[in-house]
This record gives sequence, C-alpha cells and structure tokens, in this order.
Amino acid sequence: MLIRMVARSVGLVVLLGWMTPAFAQAGTPAQAMPLVDFAAGAELLRGGMTAKTGATKTGKPAVEAILGAVARASRFRQVVMSPDGKRVAWVEPALAGGSHIYVFEPGGSGPVAERVWACPESRACDEDSLAWSPDSRRLAFLSDAQQAGQQQLYVSDIKANVARKLTSFEGPLASPRWSPDGESLSVLVMQGAGAAEARGPQGPGARETGVVRETSPVRRVALVSVADGAHRVLTPDSLYVYEYAWSPDGARVAFIAAAPPGDANWWVAKLHVQELAANARARVLYAPKWQLAEPVWSPDGKNVAVIEGLMSDQGSNGGDVMVVPLDGGKVRNLTPKLKATVTSLDWVAPRKLVFGAQQGGESAVSSVDPVKGELSPLWKGAERISAGGPVGVSLSRDGKTSAVVRESYARSPNVWVGPVGEWAQVTRREDDFRALVGETREVTWKGDGMEMQGWLVAPAPALAPSGGARAPMVTMIHGGPAAGAVPSFKPDVVLFTSRGYFVFLPNYRGSFGQGEDFVQANRRDFGFGDLRDIVAGVDAVLAKAPVDPYRLGVMGWSYGGFMSMWAVTQTQRFRAAVAGAGISNWQSYYGTNRIDTWMRPYFGASVYDEPEVYTRSSPINYVKLARTPTLVLHGERDLEVPVTQSLEFHRALKELGVKTQLVVYADEGHNLSRLEHIVDRMRRTVEWLDTHLTSSSNGGARASAPR
Repeated sequence: MLIRMVARSVGLVVLLGWMTPAFAQAGTPAQAMPLVDFAAGAELLRGGMTAKTGATKTGKPAVEAILGAVARASRFRQVVMSPDGKRVAWVEPALAGGSHIYVFEPGGSGPVAERVWACPESRACDEDSLAWSPDSRRLAFLSDAQQAGQQQLYVSDIKANVARKLTSFEGPLASPRWSPDGESLSVLVMQGAGAAEARGPQGPGARETGVVRETSPVRRVALVSVADGAHRVLTPDSLYVYEYAWSPDGARVAFIAAAPPGDANWWVAKLHVQELAANARARVLYAPKWQLAEPVWSPDGKNVAVIEGLMSDQGSNGGDVMVVPLDGGKVRNLTPKLKATVTSLDWVAPRKLVFGAQQGGESAVSSVDPVKGELSPLWKGAERISAGGPVGVSLSRDGKTSAVVRESYARSPNVWVGPVGEWAQVTRREDDFRALVGETREVTWKGDGMEMQGWLVAPAPALAPSGGARAPMVTMIHGGPAAGAVPSFKPDVVLFTSRGYFVFLPNYRGSFGQGEDFVQANRRDFGFGDLRDIVAGVDAVLAKAPVDPYRLGVMGWSYGGFMSMWAVTQTQRFRAAVAGAGISNWQSYYGTNRIDTWMRPYFGASVYDEPEVYTRSSPINYVKLARTPTLVLHGERDLEVPVTQSLEFHRALKELGVKTQLVVYADEGHNLSRLEHIVDRMRRTVEWLDTHLTSSSNGGARASAPR
C-alpha cells in the first residue's frame, strides 16, 4: 500500500540527494533557497526542455532547474522493521528543517503513516536513531525537543503516540538499544573535556588556540531505566566505544572500542565484552589484524560475529564475516575468498547469519551457516539497498520480513517492505528521473591480471548523441578508497547527465565488491595501480560508447580528490579536473590530519619510519608534469584532510602556469553542509568542465595514451 504524505511533511526541499541532511540540520526552509528553481525542476521531470528550464538558449537545462528537480526527491536517514514484522519506522528530513519520524503498519486498515515526535510545533527538531522495543509496542529515539542541538533519549508508546523523555545528558548521544527484557535502554554518551564540540572527524573542527588540549572526550555505554530514567555508565572512561550489542540474555554487552582520541583510533579498535554486573571490567575478546564493524550475538550467546577487513573510513563497512567465541576459542572466517564485500550483519537463527554485501558493483543479500560455512544467495540487483547505512536490510526478529530503502542512478530513494527480494513499495516520493538520466550500463575490463568493473550512465535521452556525434564524459572517482560505486541516487550524476555528459564510475583496485584481496590490492601503491585501472576503464568505455576522447573530465572528493590530483600529474588524458578535499602531499598530511592511524594499514609503516612510500604517492612531487586545468575545492575546517593540502596543490599549479582556481568554504568540515556551499560547489564544477571540455574538432579520433 502506498503512502502519500500531507504537504507539511514532505515539501520540495527535503532533498538534494545526499545533501538533504545538511539542509535539514541547518534548518533551511524552502523560502531561503533562491538558487533552486522548483517550477523548472518539475518541468524537467516531465521531459520538458523549454524556456522555463533554460534549455532553449544552450540546449542544456539550467543548473537551478536541475537542482529544482533533484530537490523534489527525498532522502531517508534510517528505516527499521519492528521485531514482530508488523510495522516499519523511518526518518526523513522535514520541510522546515530538522527531521520527522513515521511509523506505518503495512497490513493495517488504512494508507496512513503516523508521525511519532517529541518536538514542539513551534520549531524544527532533529529526531532520529530509532530502536524498536522487543515487544514492538514502543519506539525509542533521540530528539533535541527540549534544547536545540542537544538530543536526549525518548520513548514513545506507538498506540498512545505519546513520547516520554528519559535522559538529561550533556554532550552528543548515539545508538540507543533495548535490553532483551525491554526494561532498560542503552545509549552511547560522549563525556569529558570537549564533549559538547565533538562532531566526528567529518564535521567542522573546533578552532584551537593557546595551549592545545591533549585530552579527548570519551564515548561510553550508559544504561537507562525505561521506568524512571535512572542511569549508570557501564564501560570504562579509558575506552571510546564505536558500536555495541546486547547479549541475548541481557547479562553483557559486546563492543568495539579503542583508547581515545576516538576520531583517530577506530582503525586500531578491538572487540571487547563486559558484564552488566556492578564493578565488572571490560575484557578484550578479539584483537584483529584489520578493522571491525557490526558486532552481533549468536542466539545462544556463545559467539559474537563481526565484519573484519581493511576499511579506510568508519561507517564504510566492508570485509569478511568472523565468528569470535566468547570462551576464547579459535576465531573463524566464514567467508574466505568471497568475491564480494560484506557490509552488514544480522544473526537471525542458530544456523543462519544474514548479511548485506557489495557484489561486483551491485547490492546483494545472502546468508551463511555459521557451522558449515555454506553460503545461500537471497537477492542481488543493480541498485542500492540499505537501512540507511551500508548495503543491507532491516529484518524482523525471525528474518522473514525486511524493510529497505531502494534507489538507483535514475530512481530516487523510497521505503519498501516485504520478504527479502519480494518488497512492496511503501512510500512514494518523487522517484522517476529517467527524463534526466539515461541508460545505465555495466562496463568490465581487465588490468594487471584482475577483473575490473564500473558503471556508465548515459546523458538524458533528449541530449543523447546521435548520427555519429560524441558526447563529453566525466569520470567520478569514489572516495575511501575502501568503498564502491553501486547504482544510487547521486545529484552530481543527475547534474551531468542532464547537461549532456556521460558519467563513468569505476570500481578500481582497493574498492569493495570483489573480496578482501581486491580491497587490499592498492596497499603501499596509492595512485599507481588505481590510475592504471581507471584509465583502462576509460578505454573500455571509448570502445563501446559514443564518448569524445578529447572531452574527458575527472573529478572526486577525499580519496577521489587525491586521485584527481594524481591523475593530472601523471597523464594528459583528462582535459579538465575537479579535486575536492584531496591529498596532495602524504608526508605533510600525516602530521596534520586528525585520523592518521588509518594510514598505517595502507602504507605499512608511519611516515617517520618509511617516508619514501609516502613520497612516492604524493602528487605534489610530480606537479611539474601537470598541464590540466584544475578546480580545487575544500572545507576550511576539515579535520580528515586539512585545507593545507589544497593550498599546497593550488599554489604549485599557479606558480607553474597551470590554469587553476581554489575555493575554500568557510566553517565547513570534510563534507559540505550549508546549502549555499553545496549549490556553489555543484555550479562551479559543471561550469569548470563545460568551459574546458569544449566541442572537439577531431571527431572520433583517439586521445593520446597516458604517460
């Protein structure tokens, strides 16, 4: 049954793709967004290339019109299936800022989703982080209803629809979880000096002057009584907790943690377990070689399963399924040599672990028998499915019913519910972007004995080349590098296909999708093998699609920004580049970023022990070979990649006479969050490439090979 929400809960401003949370958190109403033309966007989605869209002058729609179309879609932060499989809850950004929580009963009497909230009607609130009670009658969530910017833990009885505040903590909260008996809730609480300003490594960093603080806040598991809100902190102040899970008997918790600072040390975190009894101490259950994510207990409470693999970013989960015995026995890998990357886990039965995965460039759901290790594929498709995080699903207790958010390059996100692979659509937000996004095709090729894969998205049908004509192409390099290109709704893709570009999204070595050996194939080799893979992928595209080899652009953010910087110092193949939050000098980066422990698994040593491996992969050391016009973009207060990396690269290009422009966005972190900055980034990017990828006079002639 499809839901059509009332206007006040949907609104046209709830999304600009991944930008929606930024709009909502900034509390930006539609009236404050003059850079987005909603009327022209609606016209575009109906296939109209008229004066209203700006298309009659240039043959391409105006950026404002494209953003107006994208803003008609929505973005779901989280979707959660109730344990009994009868209800689904989700979070989505709201029209006036903040976010709204909805609950829907698919088998109910009417097509109405009920809003659950603690927020006063007079203002917007940030409400999210949903957790169903074991009996499926109550929903826990976080809300800043009492004090803007300070979330607290609330519980709502679904039938009465009355939310009750349980906590009065100071500092950020995260990840509420119910005890198995439903009498307690747990939540992650940030404590210590600097807790109030702790926004994670991707948020804007606090300015530090005077004597720089050497201590860091710590995130701990707190236990909260549902009856009266009384609480106690469980885990020690010497450990920063990232993820955790209750044991089935409610007697202990398993958690992934490391010594503070938390932003920096996730890459060396270990799996711990701690009893709930007073004065109990945490003990290390597993010290991994790589990174850990997604701890889940076996139904009998004797084992904990986790994902272990080489991961470059917290939250970008990927690896193999490892089972860790509680009694200290041998740790087992259930998915060795799996030609996929496991991204999420649920242990639904004694002999059934369900996991989400990236398989090649597709989303997949499978199960594995933890005793025999037998794998059973459940579903696979060329789209992205998630519960709001990594590829995966939200399952009922018995694993028979699931909730997912489904999306692709030409379809924006919506909530679906049903057995895995047999989902029925629940929400119907604006989702059909096929008037702006052409056909998506998989591209495969080989390099250095490995099989590669990527996606090629064609221009909007009205702008597709015909009669021997060829179109420009931009190669979008994903960040990470431990991540992957899976068909998902990306405003940047819509922007370029709407302007007549092909878009190529390669999964080069180091990406998810082909198992751990492939993920680790770029260790101690950043830039070199990656670029060979990407250029070979471009060759594969040129052999199959009407792409002009003289109008090739390249762009990326974070690791993709590094690869864009690297590309222009290694080859003249790309005629224009956009490098966002990129790394130009791995040596100076090591000593200035706040997450340096991520580098050691990749480089094999610190910069002080083996400086040559860092020097070898630094674009700044090859910058005299650069000729490509390059737009350089960065957030002023980026902790993950300090803005000095872009300052170095821009200064070098400018001194060497290479056309370049540097844009630094005030008070932004690693990811841009303010509407005007996001729109400016998109506008500058497309205008830079439009300017430097002018019509080719060489027809279909082949471009020169890379150096």
